[in-house]
Amino acid sequence: MKKIKYYYNTHTLRYEKLETPLRVKLLRVFGFIAAALVTAAIISLLAFRFIGSPNEKLLRSENERMKDRYRELSRQTTKIEQQMKELETRDNEVYRSIFEATPIPDSARLKELEKEQQIAKVEGMEQDDLINSIVTTLNNMGSRINAQKASYKDLAGMMNNKEKLLAATPAIQPVSNADLKRIASGFGYRIDPVYKTVKLHPGLDFSAPAGTPIYATADGSIEVAGNRGDGYGNCVIINHGYGYKTLYGHMFRVKSRGGQRVKRGEVIGWVGSTGKSTGPHCHYEVIKNGNKIDPIYFFYNDLTPEQFDRLLKLAAASNQSFD
Repeated sequence: MKKIKYYYNTHTLRYEKLETPLRVKLLRVFGFIAAALVTAAIISLLAFRFIGSPNEKLLRSENERMKDRYRELSRQTTKIEQQMKELETRDNEVYRSIFEATPIPDSARLKELEKEQQIAKVEGMEQDDLINSIVTTLNNMGSRINAQKASYKDLAGMMNNKEKLLAATPAIQPVSNADLKRIASGFGYRIDPVYKTVKLHPGLDFSAPAGTPIYATADGSIEVAGNRGDGYGNCVIINHGYGYKTLYGHMFRVKSRGGQRVKRGEVIGWVGSTGKSTGPHCHYEVIKNGNKIDPIYFFYNDLTPEQFDRLLKLAAASNQSFD
């Protein structure tokens, strides 16, 4: 039941019914609505300012997940970068040292960009910045991996060439000399057995009975097989490639023939005393890029360090050569 309000009218001295004008009612309703709207606006503003909208909460949560993922990617890329650095260091300081190759400069590997304090920066990064940072790091890693692949490909070629080089490098004595007693004359200035003058003896003389086998000291191709009339008698010259040649002189008989491929340790002839020679022996020379060098340093497959030291002393003795 609706309540009816009365008021005392002092002019008529009686109670009269209280009636509110429509204008006042409308003003009251409008004031209430206005107050409600202002209050709601203030509450919403405070809520969005300190609590955040649902959409902002979702975006903030997604942003945090992206930051966590970025941190994980950063840890992974840092680990990969460390592994790449180890590979690059091993490449330069170990593998290329073995093959006597020039180390690859850092510029050729697209040197790693200066490291940033990424975890500290990530807090202020926008989404595009995070993506660009990851893409830049991955592109850098891809470039370094490609450079390393190319380097290992080069190393594989060097390995093959190194094997061929080692096989083509003189490394054994041309005659069996287990007791090291067959060095009759060494490399250097010696007394000529015919002219009795001091002249350069450009090889080693291995004294041995006639018919003793003579072996190729490295893989190669027979360049000369026979008597050229130059004092070496029946001789063999082997071209090993890589600038190396070896000469075997004064043979009794030559087994090899011109153009033949021979392997290290293969018999190419037999000891004799043909040409300018005063007794059965094998005159042995090592030639590198056209220069005759001391063969004493090319017996590393045959000798222990102690044996080499002994052979070195025997070859250094000043005496008369056999040719």
